[in-house]
Amino acid sequence: MNGPDTAAEDRVFAALANATRREVLRLLRERGPQPVQELADHFDMRRPSLSEHLKVLREAGLVSERRSGRLRIYRLEAAPLAEVQDWLHPYERFWREQLRGLGELLDRMPDDEQP
Repeated sequence: MNGPDTAAEDRVFAALANATRREVLRLLRERGPQPVQELADHFDMRRPSLSEHLKVLREAGLVSERRSGRLRIYRLEAAPLAEVQDWLHPYERFWREQLRGLGELLDRMPDDEQP
């Protein structure tokens, strides 16, 4: 079923699919809120290109924008990332169980004898 929640999830996953946007999120996580120019200094691209990335992140709810005079300050909004983690959790559990089974199999196998 497609609905408003699915569309919001799709925007978050689409935003996270891009390495530049993931790097913006990392910078905001590690260094806190920053103006556009400070973020732009970390990338080899023109500011309008970075502004497009910020727009995608804003529309996905991953960042918020606040104006302070002429500056636009961007801040990480982590709530949508918790939703991604909730979505990924069953897959993490699946792989943990698979690896545990592999470990048990390897433990039951005889050790190779060295000559």
